[in-house]
Amino acid sequence: MTQSALPTQLVWFRDDLRTSDHPALDAALSSGPVIAVYVLDQESAGIRPLGGAAKWWLHQALEDLRRSLGQLEIPLILRQGPAAGIISELVHEGNVQAVHWNRRYGHAERAVDMQVKQDLHVRGIHARSYSGTLLHEPWELLTKNKTGYRVFTHFYNALRDGEIRPPLPAPQAQEPLPDTNLPASVELESLGLLPALDWIDGLAAQWEPGEAPARQRLEQVLESIAEDYPEHHDRPDLDGTSALSPALRWGHVSASQMWEELGRLAAVNPEASDGATAMRRQLAWRDFCWHLYYHHPQLPERNLRAEFDHFDWAWPEADPQAAEYMSCWQQGRTGFGLVDAGMHQLWKTGWMHNRVRMVAASLLVKNLQVHWKAGERWFWDTLVDADLASNTANWQWVAGSGADVSPYFRVFNPELQAKKFDPQGSYVAKYAPLATDPIVDLKQSRRAALDAYEQMKLSS
Repeated sequence: MTQSALPTQLVWFRDDLRTSDHPALDAALSSGPVIAVYVLDQESAGIRPLGGAAKWWLHQALEDLRRSLGQLEIPLILRQGPAAGIISELVHEGNVQAVHWNRRYGHAERAVDMQVKQDLHVRGIHARSYSGTLLHEPWELLTKNKTGYRVFTHFYNALRDGEIRPPLPAPQAQEPLPDTNLPASVELESLGLLPALDWIDGLAAQWEPGEAPARQRLEQVLESIAEDYPEHHDRPDLDGTSALSPALRWGHVSASQMWEELGRLAAVNPEASDGATAMRRQLAWRDFCWHLYYHHPQLPERNLRAEFDHFDWAWPEADPQAAEYMSCWQQGRTGFGLVDAGMHQLWKTGWMHNRVRMVAASLLVKNLQVHWKAGERWFWDTLVDADLASNTANWQWVAGSGADVSPYFRVFNPELQAKKFDPQGSYVAKYAPLATDPIVDLKQSRRAALDAYEQMKLSS
Protein backbone atom coordinates (compact mmCIF):
# COMPACT_ATOMS: atom_id res chain seq x y z
CA MET A 1 0.00 0.00 0.00
CA THR A 2 1.39 3.41 -0.95
CA GLN A 3 1.50 6.25 1.54
CA SER A 4 -1.14 8.17 -0.39
CA ALA A 5 -3.58 5.29 0.10
CA LEU A 6 -2.97 4.97 3.84
CA PRO A 7 -5.56 6.36 6.23
CA THR A 8 -4.60 9.89 7.23
CA GLN A 9 -3.83 11.33 10.64
CA LEU A 10 -5.37 14.80 11.11
CA VAL A 11 -3.69 17.26 13.52
CA TRP A 12 -6.00 20.07 14.63
CA PHE A 13 -3.98 23.18 15.54
CA ARG A 14 -5.51 25.80 17.86
CA ASP A 15 -3.41 27.79 20.37
CA ASP A 16 -0.27 25.75 19.68
CA LEU A 17 1.14 27.16 16.44
CA ARG A 18 4.50 25.38 16.42
CA THR A 19 6.03 22.11 15.26
CA SER A 20 8.52 21.50 18.08
CA ASP A 21 7.39 19.91 21.36
CA HIS A 22 3.92 19.37 19.96
CA PRO A 23 2.50 16.17 21.50
CA ALA A 24 -0.43 15.89 19.09
CA LEU A 25 1.81 16.28 16.03
CA ASP A 26 4.39 13.89 17.47
CA ALA A 27 1.77 11.18 18.05
CA ALA A 28 0.22 11.66 14.62
CA LEU A 29 3.56 11.40 12.81
CA SER A 30 4.23 8.09 14.53
CA SER A 31 0.90 6.71 13.30
CA GLY A 32 0.78 7.46 9.58
CA PRO A 33 0.72 10.24 6.98
CA VAL A 34 -0.32 13.58 8.47
CA ILE A 35 -2.36 16.54 7.33
CA ALA A 36 -2.96 19.60 9.53
CA VAL A 37 -5.85 22.01 9.92
CA TYR A 38 -6.51 25.34 11.57
CA VAL A 39 -10.17 26.31 11.97
CA LEU A 40 -11.04 29.93 12.71
CA ASP A 41 -14.07 29.27 14.89
CA GLN A 42 -15.80 32.38 16.16
CA GLU A 43 -19.31 31.01 15.82
CA SER A 44 -19.55 28.05 18.22
CA ALA A 45 -21.57 28.78 21.35
CA GLY A 46 -19.59 30.63 24.00
CA ILE A 47 -16.46 31.16 21.91
CA ARG A 48 -15.31 34.75 22.35
CA PRO A 49 -14.23 36.31 19.03
CA LEU A 50 -10.60 37.37 18.89
CA GLY A 51 -9.65 41.00 19.38
CA GLY A 52 -8.15 43.09 16.61
CA ALA A 53 -4.51 42.85 17.72
CA ALA A 54 -4.79 39.10 18.25
CA LYS A 55 -6.23 38.64 14.75
CA TRP A 56 -3.25 40.48 13.28
CA TRP A 57 -0.88 38.20 15.17
CA LEU A 58 -2.78 35.09 14.12
CA HIS A 59 -2.55 36.02 10.44
CA GLN A 60 1.25 36.22 10.63
CA ALA A 61 1.45 33.12 12.83
CA LEU A 62 -0.50 31.00 10.35
CA GLU A 63 1.82 32.07 7.55
CA ASP A 64 4.75 30.98 9.70
CA LEU A 65 3.09 27.69 10.69
CA ARG A 66 2.44 26.86 7.05
CA ARG A 67 6.16 27.33 6.31
CA SER A 68 7.22 25.24 9.32
CA LEU A 69 4.85 22.42 8.46
CA GLY A 70 5.94 22.62 4.83
CA GLN A 71 9.49 21.75 5.91
CA LEU A 72 8.00 18.55 7.35
CA GLU A 73 6.01 17.91 4.14
CA ILE A 74 2.77 18.42 6.08
CA PRO A 75 0.07 20.46 4.31
CA LEU A 76 -1.89 23.00 6.36
CA ILE A 77 -5.58 23.35 5.57
CA LEU A 78 -7.39 26.51 6.62
CA ARG A 79 -11.12 26.60 7.24
CA GLN A 80 -13.57 28.99 8.90
CA GLY A 81 -16.78 28.27 10.80
CA PRO A 82 -18.05 26.06 13.64
CA ALA A 83 -15.20 23.65 14.31
CA ALA A 84 -17.23 20.53 15.07
CA GLY A 85 -18.84 20.49 11.65
CA ILE A 86 -15.64 21.33 9.81
CA ILE A 87 -13.62 18.58 11.51
CA SER A 88 -16.39 16.15 10.58
CA GLU A 89 -16.19 17.27 6.96
CA LEU A 90 -12.40 16.90 6.86
CA VAL A 91 -12.58 13.39 8.28
CA HIS A 92 -14.70 12.43 5.28
CA GLU A 93 -12.73 14.41 2.70
CA GLY A 94 -9.28 13.29 3.83
CA ASN A 95 -9.78 9.58 4.54
CA VAL A 96 -8.94 10.36 8.16
CA GLN A 97 -8.36 7.52 10.60
CA ALA A 98 -7.64 9.60 13.71
CA VAL A 99 -7.79 13.22 14.82
CA HIS A 100 -5.17 14.58 17.24
CA TRP A 101 -5.12 17.83 19.17
CA ASN A 102 -3.54 19.48 22.19
CA ARG A 103 -6.11 20.26 24.86
CA ARG A 104 -7.79 23.60 25.52
CA TYR A 105 -9.13 24.52 28.94
CA GLY A 106 -11.80 27.16 28.42
CA HIS A 107 -15.35 26.03 29.14
CA ALA A 108 -16.71 26.77 25.66
CA GLU A 109 -13.66 25.32 23.92
CA ARG A 110 -13.86 22.10 25.94
CA ALA A 111 -17.52 21.79 24.98
CA VAL A 112 -16.58 21.97 21.30
CA ASP A 113 -13.81 19.41 21.77
CA MET A 114 -16.16 17.05 23.58
CA GLN A 115 -18.70 17.34 20.78
CA VAL A 116 -16.02 16.51 18.23
CA LYS A 117 -14.93 13.47 20.24
CA GLN A 118 -18.49 12.21 20.53
CA ASP A 119 -19.20 12.72 16.83
CA LEU A 120 -16.02 10.92 15.79
CA HIS A 121 -16.59 8.07 18.23
CA VAL A 122 -19.98 7.35 16.67
CA ARG A 123 -18.28 7.09 13.26
CA GLY A 124 -15.51 4.82 14.53
CA ILE A 125 -12.82 7.51 14.18
CA HIS A 126 -10.20 7.82 16.90
CA ALA A 127 -10.00 11.19 18.66
CA ARG A 128 -6.97 11.73 20.86
CA SER A 129 -6.10 14.76 22.96
CA TYR A 130 -2.79 15.59 24.61
CA SER A 131 -1.28 17.82 27.25
CA GLY A 132 0.74 20.38 25.32
CA THR A 133 -0.21 23.81 26.67
CA LEU A 134 0.15 23.92 30.45
CA LEU A 135 2.76 22.64 32.86
CA HIS A 136 0.13 20.63 34.74
CA GLU A 137 -3.40 19.54 33.95
CA PRO A 138 -5.95 21.47 36.06
CA TRP A 139 -7.67 18.30 37.26
CA GLU A 140 -4.39 16.80 38.50
CA LEU A 141 -3.00 19.66 40.61
CA LEU A 142 -5.47 19.92 43.49
CA THR A 143 -5.58 20.87 47.17
CA LYS A 144 -5.85 18.26 49.91
CA ASN A 145 -9.61 18.79 49.70
CA LYS A 146 -9.54 17.90 45.98
CA THR A 147 -10.43 21.42 44.87
CA GLY A 148 -8.60 23.91 42.69
CA TYR A 149 -6.14 26.30 44.29
CA ARG A 150 -7.11 29.93 44.91
CA VAL A 151 -3.85 31.13 46.47
CA PHE A 152 -0.88 31.35 44.13
CA THR A 153 1.85 30.55 46.66
CA HIS A 154 0.25 27.22 47.55
CA PHE A 155 -0.35 26.48 43.88
CA TYR A 156 3.25 27.30 42.97
CA ASN A 157 4.66 25.06 45.67
CA ALA A 158 2.53 22.15 44.46
CA LEU A 159 3.41 22.76 40.81
CA ARG A 160 7.12 23.08 41.51
CA ASP A 161 7.15 19.84 43.52
CA GLY A 162 5.25 17.90 40.88
CA GLU A 163 6.47 16.19 37.73
CA ILE A 164 6.44 18.37 34.62
CA ARG A 165 6.38 16.85 31.15
CA PRO A 166 9.79 17.05 29.42
CA PRO A 167 9.84 18.54 25.91
CA LEU A 168 9.69 16.22 22.94
CA PRO A 169 12.48 15.89 20.33
CA ALA A 170 12.20 17.74 17.05
CA PRO A 171 9.91 16.01 14.52
CA GLN A 172 11.19 14.42 11.33
CA ALA A 173 9.76 15.15 7.89
CA GLN A 174 7.34 12.67 6.34
CA GLU A 175 7.13 11.59 2.72
CA PRO A 176 5.28 14.17 0.58
CA LEU A 177 1.56 13.63 0.09
CA PRO A 178 -0.05 13.87 -3.36
CA ASP A 179 -1.90 17.17 -3.74
CA THR A 180 -4.76 15.43 -5.50
CA ASN A 181 -5.79 13.66 -2.29
CA LEU A 182 -5.83 16.74 -0.05
CA PRO A 183 -8.98 18.45 1.23
CA ALA A 184 -9.43 22.00 -0.03
CA SER A 185 -8.16 24.97 1.95
CA VAL A 186 -9.40 28.54 1.94
CA GLU A 187 -6.93 31.36 1.38
CA LEU A 188 -5.48 32.95 4.50
CA GLU A 189 -6.64 36.40 3.39
CA SER A 190 -10.24 35.16 3.25
CA LEU A 191 -10.23 34.69 7.04
CA GLY A 192 -10.38 38.48 7.38
CA LEU A 193 -7.82 38.69 10.16
CA LEU A 194 -6.08 41.86 9.03
CA PRO A 195 -7.75 45.15 10.05
CA ALA A 196 -9.54 47.29 7.50
CA LEU A 197 -7.98 50.39 9.05
CA ASP A 198 -4.21 50.68 8.77
CA TRP A 199 -3.20 50.88 12.43
CA ILE A 200 -0.84 47.92 12.45
CA ASP A 201 2.47 49.59 11.57
CA GLY A 202 3.48 49.67 15.22
CA LEU A 203 2.69 45.98 15.67
CA ALA A 204 4.70 44.99 12.62
CA ALA A 205 7.64 47.13 13.78
CA GLN A 206 7.59 45.56 17.25
CA TRP A 207 6.88 41.89 16.57
CA GLU A 208 7.74 39.00 14.27
CA PRO A 209 5.22 36.26 15.05
CA GLY A 210 6.28 32.67 14.58
CA GLU A 211 8.22 29.74 15.96
CA ALA A 212 11.74 30.68 14.82
CA PRO A 213 11.59 34.31 16.10
CA ALA A 214 10.21 33.05 19.42
CA ARG A 215 13.06 30.57 19.67
CA GLN A 216 15.57 33.31 18.96
CA ARG A 217 14.05 35.56 21.62
CA LEU A 218 14.14 32.74 24.17
CA GLU A 219 17.83 32.19 23.49
CA GLN A 220 18.51 35.90 24.00
CA VAL A 221 16.61 35.83 27.28
CA LEU A 222 18.55 32.81 28.50
CA GLU A 223 21.83 34.57 27.72
CA SER A 224 20.94 37.70 29.69
CA ILE A 225 18.84 36.31 32.52
CA ALA A 226 21.73 36.03 34.97
CA GLU A 227 22.53 39.72 34.63
CA ASP A 228 19.31 41.55 35.06
CA TYR A 229 16.02 39.64 35.14
CA PRO A 230 15.41 39.55 38.91
CA GLU A 231 16.04 43.30 39.26
CA HIS A 232 14.87 44.59 35.90
CA HIS A 233 11.71 42.63 35.01
CA ASP A 234 9.58 45.09 36.99
CA ARG A 235 11.01 48.15 35.20
CA PRO A 236 9.09 49.34 32.12
CA ASP A 237 11.93 51.70 31.23
CA LEU A 238 14.29 48.75 30.70
CA ASP A 239 14.27 45.72 28.39
CA GLY A 240 13.97 43.57 31.48
CA THR A 241 11.11 41.18 30.66
CA SER A 242 11.19 38.13 28.44
CA ALA A 243 8.58 39.65 26.07
CA LEU A 244 7.60 36.05 25.33
CA SER A 245 3.99 36.32 26.46
CA PRO A 246 2.65 36.48 22.86
CA ALA A 247 4.77 33.47 21.90
CA LEU A 248 3.39 31.52 24.85
CA ARG A 249 -0.18 32.63 24.16
CA TRP A 250 0.00 31.43 20.55
CA GLY A 251 2.12 28.40 21.36
CA HIS A 252 5.22 29.31 19.32
CA VAL A 253 7.14 27.99 22.31
CA SER A 254 5.71 25.68 24.95
CA ALA A 255 5.73 26.25 28.68
CA SER A 256 7.49 22.89 29.05
CA GLN A 257 10.28 24.00 26.75
CA MET A 258 10.84 27.17 28.73
CA TRP A 259 10.64 25.40 32.08
CA GLU A 260 13.15 22.76 30.97
CA GLU A 261 15.65 25.24 29.56
CA LEU A 262 15.45 27.52 32.57
CA GLY A 263 16.17 24.55 34.81
CA ARG A 264 19.08 23.46 32.64
CA LEU A 265 20.53 26.96 32.67
CA ALA A 266 20.33 27.21 36.45
CA ALA A 267 22.05 23.83 36.79
CA VAL A 268 25.09 24.81 34.70
CA ASN A 269 25.28 28.47 35.74
CA PRO A 270 24.58 29.14 39.43
CA GLU A 271 24.65 32.89 38.76
CA ALA A 272 21.54 32.47 36.61
CA SER A 273 19.63 30.58 39.31
CA ASP A 274 17.73 33.57 40.72
CA GLY A 275 16.70 34.78 37.29
CA ALA A 276 15.65 31.32 36.14
CA THR A 277 13.58 30.82 39.29
CA ALA A 278 11.90 34.20 38.87
CA MET A 279 10.97 33.43 35.27
CA ARG A 280 9.72 29.97 36.15
CA ARG A 281 7.48 31.69 38.68
CA GLN A 282 6.00 33.77 35.87
CA LEU A 283 5.25 30.57 33.94
CA ALA A 284 3.52 29.26 37.04
CA TRP A 285 1.33 32.40 37.17
CA ARG A 286 0.17 31.59 33.64
CA ASP A 287 -0.75 28.06 34.72
CA PHE A 288 -2.47 29.43 37.83
CA CYS A 289 -4.74 31.66 35.76
CA TRP A 290 -5.78 28.76 33.57
CA HIS A 291 -6.35 26.54 36.58
CA LEU A 292 -8.61 29.23 38.04
CA TYR A 293 -10.55 29.49 34.80
CA TYR A 294 -10.90 25.71 34.50
CA HIS A 295 -12.30 25.36 38.02
CA HIS A 296 -14.35 28.59 37.82
CA PRO A 297 -15.67 28.80 34.23
CA GLN A 298 -17.68 31.93 35.13
CA LEU A 299 -14.43 33.86 35.68
CA PRO A 300 -14.70 36.07 32.54
CA GLU A 301 -18.23 37.18 33.36
CA ARG A 302 -18.70 37.06 37.13
CA ASN A 303 -16.78 38.17 40.19
CA LEU A 304 -14.99 35.23 41.73
CA ARG A 305 -15.75 36.72 45.14
CA ALA A 306 -19.53 36.97 45.16
CA GLU A 307 -19.63 39.91 47.60
CA PHE A 308 -18.33 42.14 44.79
CA ASP A 309 -21.60 41.61 42.95
CA HIS A 310 -22.83 44.38 45.26
CA PHE A 311 -20.05 46.83 44.35
CA ASP A 312 -21.31 49.93 42.58
CA TRP A 313 -18.92 50.04 39.63
CA ALA A 314 -20.00 52.28 36.76
CA TRP A 315 -20.49 51.15 33.16
CA PRO A 316 -19.35 53.42 30.31
CA GLU A 317 -22.45 52.46 28.31
CA ALA A 318 -24.79 53.74 31.02
CA ASP A 319 -22.92 56.53 32.81
CA PRO A 320 -21.67 59.64 30.91
CA GLN A 321 -18.96 60.32 33.49
CA ALA A 322 -17.73 56.74 33.27
CA ALA A 323 -17.78 57.01 29.47
CA GLU A 324 -15.58 60.12 29.63
CA TYR A 325 -13.20 58.44 32.06
CA MET A 326 -13.04 55.36 29.86
CA SER A 327 -12.24 57.42 26.78
CA CYS A 328 -9.46 59.31 28.55
CA TRP A 329 -8.03 56.05 29.86
CA GLN A 330 -8.14 54.32 26.48
CA GLN A 331 -6.50 57.24 24.72
CA GLY A 332 -3.81 57.85 27.35
CA ARG A 333 -5.23 61.18 28.51
CA THR A 334 -5.62 60.55 32.26
CA GLY A 335 -2.88 63.00 33.22
CA PHE A 336 -0.89 60.30 35.00
CA GLY A 337 2.26 59.77 32.99
CA LEU A 338 2.91 56.11 33.74
CA VAL A 339 -0.67 55.11 32.91
CA ASP A 340 -0.82 57.26 29.78
CA ALA A 341 2.50 55.90 28.56
CA GLY A 342 1.22 52.37 29.05
CA MET A 343 -1.96 53.03 27.11
CA HIS A 344 0.00 54.59 24.24
CA GLN A 345 2.42 51.66 24.27
CA LEU A 346 -0.55 49.30 24.14
CA TRP A 347 -2.14 51.05 21.17
CA LYS A 348 1.13 51.32 19.28
CA THR A 349 2.63 47.88 19.92
CA GLY A 350 -0.20 45.63 21.12
CA TRP A 351 1.61 45.03 24.40
CA MET A 352 2.12 46.70 27.76
CA HIS A 353 4.60 46.03 30.53
CA ASN A 354 3.00 43.95 33.30
CA ARG A 355 3.75 46.46 36.06
CA VAL A 356 2.06 49.18 34.03
CA ARG A 357 -0.90 46.91 33.28
CA MET A 358 -1.53 46.63 37.02
CA VAL A 359 -1.21 50.37 37.61
CA ALA A 360 -3.44 51.25 34.65
CA ALA A 361 -6.06 48.71 35.72
CA SER A 362 -6.03 49.98 39.30
CA LEU A 363 -6.61 53.55 38.19
CA LEU A 364 -9.60 52.53 36.08
CA VAL A 365 -11.41 50.26 38.53
CA LYS A 366 -10.56 52.08 41.76
CA ASN A 367 -9.81 55.77 41.26
CA LEU A 368 -12.24 56.04 38.32
CA GLN A 369 -14.59 53.29 39.58
CA VAL A 370 -15.28 51.88 36.12
CA HIS A 371 -16.19 48.19 36.02
CA TRP A 372 -13.24 45.85 35.53
CA LYS A 373 -15.02 44.13 32.66
CA ALA A 374 -14.88 47.34 30.60
CA GLY A 375 -11.11 47.43 31.00
CA GLU A 376 -10.79 43.71 30.36
CA ARG A 377 -12.65 44.08 27.06
CA TRP A 378 -10.28 46.85 25.95
CA PHE A 379 -7.22 44.77 26.76
CA TRP A 380 -8.79 41.82 24.94
CA ASP A 381 -9.11 43.89 21.77
CA THR A 382 -5.69 45.58 21.89
CA LEU A 383 -3.26 42.99 23.31
CA VAL A 384 -1.45 40.61 20.98
CA ASP A 385 -1.00 38.26 23.95
CA ALA A 386 -4.62 38.39 25.15
CA ASP A 387 -5.78 35.08 26.53
CA LEU A 388 -9.04 34.75 28.38
CA ALA A 389 -7.70 33.16 31.55
CA SER A 390 -4.81 35.53 32.25
CA ASN A 391 -6.70 38.63 31.16
CA THR A 392 -9.74 38.05 33.35
CA ALA A 393 -7.87 36.59 36.32
CA ASN A 394 -5.48 39.54 36.43
CA TRP A 395 -8.23 42.13 36.06
CA GLN A 396 -10.15 40.51 38.88
CA TRP A 397 -6.98 40.37 40.99
CA VAL A 398 -6.48 44.12 40.62
CA ALA A 399 -10.18 44.78 41.24
CA GLY A 400 -10.07 42.76 44.45
CA SER A 401 -12.87 40.50 43.25
CA GLY A 402 -10.68 37.58 42.23
CA ALA A 403 -8.41 34.93 43.70
CA ASP A 404 -5.26 35.18 45.80
CA VAL A 405 -4.78 37.88 48.43
CA SER A 406 -4.90 41.27 46.70
CA PRO A 407 -7.33 43.31 48.84
CA TYR A 408 -9.55 45.96 47.29
CA PHE A 409 -7.97 48.66 49.43
CA ARG A 410 -4.61 48.10 47.74
CA VAL A 411 -4.76 51.04 45.35
CA PHE A 412 -1.72 51.59 43.13
CA ASN A 413 -0.59 55.22 43.20
CA PRO A 414 0.56 55.91 39.61
CA GLU A 415 2.82 58.77 40.65
CA LEU A 416 4.66 56.75 43.30
CA GLN A 417 4.82 53.76 40.94
CA ALA A 418 6.42 55.96 38.27
CA LYS A 419 9.08 57.21 40.71
CA LYS A 420 9.94 53.67 41.72
CA PHE A 421 9.81 51.84 38.39
CA ASP A 422 10.53 54.63 35.87
CA PRO A 423 12.90 56.72 37.99
CA GLN A 424 14.42 58.69 35.10
CA GLY A 425 11.09 59.15 33.35
CA SER A 426 12.41 57.60 30.15
CA TYR A 427 9.42 55.27 29.68
CA VAL A 428 6.93 58.11 30.02
CA ALA A 429 9.06 60.32 27.77
CA LYS A 430 9.07 57.64 25.08
CA TYR A 431 5.34 56.93 24.97
CA ALA A 432 3.58 59.92 26.55
CA PRO A 433 5.84 62.97 26.32
CA LEU A 434 2.98 65.51 26.29
CA ALA A 435 1.67 65.94 29.83
CA THR A 436 -2.02 66.61 30.50
CA ASP A 437 -3.85 67.58 33.65
CA PRO A 438 -4.98 64.71 35.91
CA ILE A 439 -8.65 63.87 35.44
CA VAL A 440 -9.10 62.99 39.14
CA ASP A 441 -7.48 63.82 42.44
CA LEU A 442 -5.68 60.69 43.61
CA LYS A 443 -6.35 61.15 47.32
CA GLN A 444 -10.00 62.05 46.93
CA SER A 445 -10.69 59.30 44.40
CA ARG A 446 -8.92 56.72 46.58
CA ARG A 447 -11.07 57.79 49.53
CA ALA A 448 -14.22 57.53 47.40
CA ALA A 449 -13.20 54.05 46.28
CA LEU A 450 -12.66 52.90 49.85
CA ASP A 451 -16.00 54.40 50.90
CA ALA A 452 -17.69 52.46 48.09
CA TYR A 453 -15.95 49.33 49.32
CA GLU A 454 -17.31 49.87 52.83
CA GLN A 455 -20.82 50.34 51.41
CA MET A 456 -20.44 47.08 49.50
CA LYS A 457 -19.52 45.21 52.68
CA LEU A 458 -22.61 46.62 54.42
CA SER A 459 -24.90 45.53 51.60
CA SER A 460 -23.44 42.09 50.98
